[in-house]
Amino acid sequence: MPRLQLGDWINSGVNWLRDNLSWLFDFISSVVQGMYDGLNTVLSGPEPLLFAGILALLAWWLRGLLPAVLAFLGFALIDSIELWGEAMNTLALVLVAGVITIVFAVPLGIWASRNRAVSAVIRPVLDFMQTMPAFVYLIPGIFFFGLGVVPGVVATVIFSMPPGVRMTELGIRQVDAELVEAADAFGTHPRRTLLRVQFPLALPTIMAGVNQVIMLALSMVVIAGMVGAEGLGSTVFQAISSVDVAMGFEGGIAVVILAMYLDRMTSALNQRVSPLARRALAKEKAKALSGLKVLHWRPATSVAMVGVVVLALVAGGMSMFGGDDKGPEVSANVGKGQSVNIGYINWDEGVASTFLWKELLEQRGFKPKVQSYDVGALYTGMAAGNIDFETDSWLPTTHASYWAKYKDKLENLGSWYGPTSLEVAVPSYVKGVKTLEDLEKKSGTFKKKIVGIEPGAGEMKLMQDKVMPGYGLNKNFSLVKGSTAAMLSQLDRSYAKKEPIAVTLWSPHWAYNKYDLIKLKDTKGAFGKGDRIDSLARKGFSKDNPQVAKWMKDFKLDEKQLTSLEAAIQDAGKGKEQEGVRAWLKKNPSLVNKLAPVPGGEQKGKDAGAAPKIGYFPWDEDIATTYLWKNVLERRGYKPSIKQYDVGSMFTGMSTGQVDVEFDGWLPVAQKQYWDRYKKNLVDVGSWYDKTSLEIAVPSYVKDVKSLADLKGKASTFGGKIIGIEPGTGEMKLLKGNVLKEYGLDKEYKVSDGSSPAMLAELERSYAKKEPVAVVLWSPHWAYSKYKLTKLADPKKAFGASNQLHTLANKSFPKKFPEFNGWLKKWHMTEKELGSLEAAIQDAGKGNEEEGAQKWMDAHPGIVDKMAPVAP
Repeated sequence: MPRLQLGDWINSGVNWLRDNLSWLFDFISSVVQGMYDGLNTVLSGPEPLLFAGILALLAWWLRGLLPAVLAFLGFALIDSIELWGEAMNTLALVLVAGVITIVFAVPLGIWASRNRAVSAVIRPVLDFMQTMPAFVYLIPGIFFFGLGVVPGVVATVIFSMPPGVRMTELGIRQVDAELVEAADAFGTHPRRTLLRVQFPLALPTIMAGVNQVIMLALSMVVIAGMVGAEGLGSTVFQAISSVDVAMGFEGGIAVVILAMYLDRMTSALNQRVSPLARRALAKEKAKALSGLKVLHWRPATSVAMVGVVVLALVAGGMSMFGGDDKGPEVSANVGKGQSVNIGYINWDEGVASTFLWKELLEQRGFKPKVQSYDVGALYTGMAAGNIDFETDSWLPTTHASYWAKYKDKLENLGSWYGPTSLEVAVPSYVKGVKTLEDLEKKSGTFKKKIVGIEPGAGEMKLMQDKVMPGYGLNKNFSLVKGSTAAMLSQLDRSYAKKEPIAVTLWSPHWAYNKYDLIKLKDTKGAFGKGDRIDSLARKGFSKDNPQVAKWMKDFKLDEKQLTSLEAAIQDAGKGKEQEGVRAWLKKNPSLVNKLAPVPGGEQKGKDAGAAPKIGYFPWDEDIATTYLWKNVLERRGYKPSIKQYDVGSMFTGMSTGQVDVEFDGWLPVAQKQYWDRYKKNLVDVGSWYDKTSLEIAVPSYVKDVKSLADLKGKASTFGGKIIGIEPGTGEMKLLKGNVLKEYGLDKEYKVSDGSSPAMLAELERSYAKKEPVAVVLWSPHWAYSKYKLTKLADPKKAFGASNQLHTLANKSFPKKFPEFNGWLKKWHMTEKELGSLEAAIQDAGKGNEEEGAQKWMDAHPGIVDKMAPVAP
């Protein structure tokens, strides 16, 4: 009989749907993901024990005091084994899937109960949905919805819907026909008969169906873990793939507690909503022993709701105000909080390199998220853009099939380790087995088994397709499929008993250090040449994340580094991979800056961690230099804070110690009065810019006005106004108190108080209209580059001598921040440097000053080492 190409037809249908209905799948994905995110935020926000109290109060209301106490203890146990977050993720997933299922299942069940043709049609469909292995739904689910929560929810909905439909249909069909006939006889509309007669009487059965829907949904949490969703499913899947008994037991216990709570609560909810159940509950209470009434007493609905609301408000308040998590240490904030999704296969070198990069990216200011996947799901997720990059592709041989399939949608960021080798290994105490040919003759010795790893691994495909047929092993051996951890566990057990065992292995691997093993020679080259380990990324990753892509392209580890990193992670134990990485980095401190270099970020300062408070005026040179120093200090490990002040407030704050330092002291003239008043409590760290000047400027198209004296008698030309800046500045005080009087302008002109941005806005508006305007200005200033302006000469020197820009600080500053103080004493900027820095910040725009400073620093490599040198 010819083969029916059913699989190909299904594959073509899936591809057609994906290509033509992507808009629909995107909409479904957005809705489901939005529901999950919102619910997960609500469930994960409160303090665990307070939220456990809320759940316990609901249990008290529904079932009584003893179930409430047990519920609280169960959720407290989940919190104590540090799986609270995962449990809430799972609860959110189950509730979302349950709600979606019920919304569709109950109407379908009602329709089937009232129409036998519909019932006959959907029955085989429900059979198909319930008996088809749920894992199969993941394959089209990944194609349609990518990785994450959505495909897990979709698979869960499909799997858990049949009992909801069937129980709804059964419940309505079981309502006494005479009651329905009586309602019809009294002229009741069919809809009212359904809602007022059939539905209330069928409610116990329908609620039993809802209970089954919730239970089946919870049983599917591992599905979500396999496709990249967070939660207990991910914990259980990781435990299965690594054969970690402790992790599996803890994850399983958490699932059991959730299952028992949801089962008991949904069952008890029937007693609250069903008239028949309420009647039965009343009889049960009446029969209760008098001495045990307290155990059966339940708070009224209003009391329970008040308690829930109060606890929720307290929990929400604690969540809002109680967060003390400082997050990972950031040594150079290159990432600015940007998210990066990293996938990995649960192989030792994959785990090691992934958690190494997670730590490095966190230190560089990124927010990486790591998730374990099966090989196929990993490549599919990258190709779909759900995963940004991964570090464990064995090319050109082991993962050749995946690369051939997805290479048009991926980027190869280069190899970081090689060459590798794939092999079959046996313990050295097994005699007479040195090559794969020898293995073929000893099938009885090894019980006709070769212990393999994950079935989707490239090495397993090679074993099945080339190695075993090439050496005739497929005739006498079976390849046991499992996981890397299962293979290592079997190797350890057999090695301890000195039993013969053959395992699929690869080099480098720490097993060769722990056990005395023989790599069986591949004389026919069936495994192919040695692989290299490459980092792959989704298409467009290098464009979106050029800095990370560059780091990955330059990434290299030698065998000693890789094996020692793997050993450190092994020593740290499961669930503590990043702690192992940190311990390893402490022993290899130079690698952080070697693997993820940043300009000027090679070393931290001696006072790293210090938090100077920097004040600044809203003047261009002060904004520019303040954000420049903020960037420099952060690269040296400091934690500076910056805040804007008026001039008077700044000097007052510095004198009292509320401000540590500022960089825009115009001395000896412009801010002389403030310096004279507060100098006993201040220190002049030094000048960093020379040859400044204060002036009034007019556009060059204003004729016959070249000096301050020329302004006299021309007040009407300028509307009797000189546009000023902040009223507390030294220049404004000089202008009003000295300059105008010296030139006889005080009775003719009024100086308008405002701000530097307001003055510049008025200058730009007037300049565009070619209107005369006189503004308070100073040099250096970028306005002289943007506009053609005339600096009005000050022949009487009313503005005083030229100023220098000084760094001023509280008198305790040199002792409090000795390293920073030393840097500032030697700091100096040229007119070109300051002008280009101001321009970069102007180009970045309001609110993006830090990005502007960063861009300027990138264009001036070595500037951090110049401004803040640290001895090696």
